[in-house]
Amino acid sequence: MNTLLAAAESVRSAVVATCQRLVQTPSLSGEEGAVAAAIRDQMQALGYDEVASDEVGNVVGLMRGTGGGPSLELNGHMDVVDPGDPAAWPYPPYGGEVHDGAIWGRGASDMKGSLASIVHGVALLRQLGIRTAGDIYVAAAVMEETGGLGTIHLTGHLRPGAAVVGEASDGALARGHRGRYEIVVRVKGRSVHASVPQQGANPHYTMATFIGRLAELRLGSDPFLGPASLAPTLYLTDQRSGNVIPGECSLHLDWRDVPGDSPDALLAQIRALLAECLRDGCTGEAELLVYEARTYTGLVTSMASAFPSFILPAGHPLLARAGAALERTFGARPPVIGWSFATDGGHLMKSGIPVIGYSPAQPDFAHTVEDRIEIDALVRGGGMPSALAQALTQEA
Repeated sequence: MNTLLAAAESVRSAVVATCQRLVQTPSLSGEEGAVAAAIRDQMQALGYDEVASDEVGNVVGLMRGTGGGPSLELNGHMDVVDPGDPAAWPYPPYGGEVHDGAIWGRGASDMKGSLASIVHGVALLRQLGIRTAGDIYVAAAVMEETGGLGTIHLTGHLRPGAAVVGEASDGALARGHRGRYEIVVRVKGRSVHASVPQQGANPHYTMATFIGRLAELRLGSDPFLGPASLAPTLYLTDQRSGNVIPGECSLHLDWRDVPGDSPDALLAQIRALLAECLRDGCTGEAELLVYEARTYTGLVTSMASAFPSFILPAGHPLLARAGAALERTFGARPPVIGWSFATDGGHLMKSGIPVIGYSPAQPDFAHTVEDRIEIDALVRGGGMPSALAQALTQEA
């Protein structure tokens, strides 16, 4: 067995326990404090050279290298999406229970399993007496699920030579994804009693026409990532009473863009279409969603709900070196994919840090009541951070 895989197998029980502890600790976006404390404790127990939190609550552990090569960031996020109705789950969403060789619960695949694997995997280097050429940073970020505030903040003070994002990839190397922007379309009418609708201006009719014509919008496409998409998601009004014509309704659109697309250009299309759909004296507007984000540390800031798209070129040396390192470790070169979902990799790439993605977790389980990670994959995945740390911190 490969030395790194043998070392990863030797800490199987510890990795499983850490993953279970993280899953058992709820951490919705803005509420990651308890998980952050658990990760800090684990890094300190494993002998990281430095462990610190920043003002937004990110946790960063450092394993120092010899200084002979570029640094590397292994990036993951601590927050999870809401589990919804616990009764819909086969096992308790915060139970972290083991069934059929897997750890079950919210965040197991997205991405507490990967975090556990990364935190322990980097520490294996010290166990083996290996010191990398460059420094290794393990960054556990806040609020990825709501726009990536944590990683955006990290890019202002953590500038590694490259980054690996540990989002679920089922053992493949990811080199890009479509972006994600949330757009809000609002239609304002005139509210009246529902018994006299002719006296008001019902915004539903304008919005219904607009939704029916969304397919007319021109969207981009990319040979690697495929076509962009635009999907209506939330629909809200300013009323809770069923006998009142609302004065305003709003529609949220989920736009998955590809490199080369322009938010301004799409908004221009949306606004032009909306103007054509207005009726009965209604008015309308469309804009990117901006919301107030509050971190568990108490920092409050405005955030756009936006993830940039990115593609690392197929011939980029980071991809080639990572593939070769994983082939040496696991015995086969992993396939190269584009993620179907957006990640913090877009923020890192936008800031000028080259990015790849890798995780043993299966993406199909993310955000579902089937959320889980197979223990064998979790443990084997512990060889990944060690292998990439050695390979990617050497001078090219």
